[in-house]
Amino acid sequence: MKSLVEIKKALDSNLGKRLLLKANGGRRKTIERSGILAETYPSVFVVELDQNENAFERVSYSYADVLTETVQITFYEDKEQIAMNN
Repeated sequence: MKSLVEIKKALDSNLGKRLLLKANGGRRKTIERSGILAETYPSVFVVELDQNENAFERVSYSYADVLTETVQITFYEDKEQIAMNN
C-alpha cells in the first residue's frame, strides 16, 4: 500500500496526462469519468473532465481518497493503462 506522499509524487509525475477516474458515488454507485490531471496541491488534486461527457468542468479529490480506494485512477499512456492502485 502506498503512503499519501507516494501517491502525491506519482500524481505529480503524471500531470497533464489523460486518465479514467472511478469514484464511489455512495449507495453502491460507481461514477466513471475521463479527463486530464490538471493540478496537484498539498492535500488535493484536480482533474479537468471531458466536456462532452460531464456537466462539471473540474473535480477535485484528496490523496486520502486514492489511499482508501474511494477513488481509483487509471492513466492512459500510449494506449496502455497504468493503474495507480497497489
